[in-house]
Amino acid sequence: MSRAKSIMIQGTASSVGKSMLVTALCRIFTLDGFRVAPFKSQNMALNSFVTVDGGEIGRAQAVQAEACGIEPSVLMNPVLLKPSSDVGSQVIIKGKVFKNMTAEEYQRFKPELREIIKDAYEELAANHDIVVIEGAGSPAEINLKDNDIVNMGMAEIADCPVLIVGDIDKGGVFASIVGTMILLDQRERKRVSGIIINKFRGDVEILRPGLSMLEKIIKRPVLGVIPYMRIHIDEEDSATEHLRLTKEDGDLDVAIVYLPHISNFTDFEPLYSVNELKIRYVYSADTFGSPDLVIIPGTKNTIGDLLYLKYNKISEEIIRYAREGRLVIGICGGFQMLGKEILDPYGIESDIKETEGLGLLDISTTIEGEKITAQTIIQLEPAISSIFPGLSGSTLKGYEIHMGRTEDLGNSIPFSRIIKRGEFLCNEIDGYMSCDGNVFGTYLHGIFDNESFLKGLVSLIYRRKGIEKDVDINPVTEEFKYNELARIVRESVDIQEIYRIMGL
Repeated sequence: MSRAKSIMIQGTASSVGKSMLVTALCRIFTLDGFRVAPFKSQNMALNSFVTVDGGEIGRAQAVQAEACGIEPSVLMNPVLLKPSSDVGSQVIIKGKVFKNMTAEEYQRFKPELREIIKDAYEELAANHDIVVIEGAGSPAEINLKDNDIVNMGMAEIADCPVLIVGDIDKGGVFASIVGTMILLDQRERKRVSGIIINKFRGDVEILRPGLSMLEKIIKRPVLGVIPYMRIHIDEEDSATEHLRLTKEDGDLDVAIVYLPHISNFTDFEPLYSVNELKIRYVYSADTFGSPDLVIIPGTKNTIGDLLYLKYNKISEEIIRYAREGRLVIGICGGFQMLGKEILDPYGIESDIKETEGLGLLDISTTIEGEKITAQTIIQLEPAISSIFPGLSGSTLKGYEIHMGRTEDLGNSIPFSRIIKRGEFLCNEIDGYMSCDGNVFGTYLHGIFDNESFLKGLVSLIYRRKGIEKDVDINPVTEEFKYNELARIVRESVDIQEIYRIMGL
């Protein structure tokens, strides 16, 4: 028997704030002296995280673990789906790649995952006081209710109460909540112990008549109304909203190239802390403009997204820009795109065996079956001193998630070298740069989290504009964000009632 008490957060839809609320509750319960762990049975996300032992989980669960003050584990997200197309995903089980499946294949496979999910949950529950469980999408998606393992099916596995959260900022929150309750069967409705309204702007008193009417209709209490917050916490489905984020004040124009299968876009979070940077996403050749820096991000489908850039002629703008002597950086899949060619001899990503790259680096990448997932330390090579004075030989921390292997074709200069991968010492070239130093790439996700490198990059951009300037970086710490999130949610939600619902 598990000794932990559990509470599950489900939503009326995706992106209503489930991950945020789970993070807040994790922090609140932890501050109150409990041993807390997050859990999400099945996550669909391209924004992943690599654990200490090299397992891959949804980044939201890693963030929630951090809010609990514990090390992220594959037990917290035993099933991760990484979409590679509109109808297929890479299936990751307990941190390791299992296989690629179509949506239809996965639906048939789901019953086999139930015991894996139950075992992971039970192990977490046996070693913590509270497990905060996150659902996915909505429990009212009636086409997916058969063999459900992530919403009410998961609540049944954990035998826990459920709170439903709705997003009032989208409009129609009352109808969404009532509709959700109607579409649940009687047994499922019994598990719902309360409702939370999220992202409210304005005076709560104006809302109260609606809340009272809602409670009478669904016969469940509204446990709180959370105000609209501008605290960014990584979420499962946050890509859509994140890619809308721009930072319009700043001297330097940073253009991040939009990719349909963009992954690990949290790489760019540190850029928002630099006062000097204006940040935008580029969706078309017409909006490319004349940025001071272009970044090509990681992707779950390098070949497909490269063809997308060519079709939309964004690739032509990137090549033109680089040949004008401007800075271009590629991260992971973006790094692979910078080369002469991408080879996929085993059909890992597609049926296309060979694709011409952007040709900005003299490198070739081969997509292979074995996936590298590891926390990694790289060392910057001596050659980078020409563009990053003082950084040659310095070490940077981050992580790798890739299936490609990249090699020099003769005229690229090593940019960085892996010196530690996981627990093992290493001596392997990581990234390359062009002879003129305008273009470089790396497999290291999280490179901008290294303050010395970020400062060096911004200083480099200024120098190329003929300006010497001290760079100011004002990062908002994760600890501050978690504590602020916890404070606002504690003030807005009846936490004591949630404790009562859990039996604490």
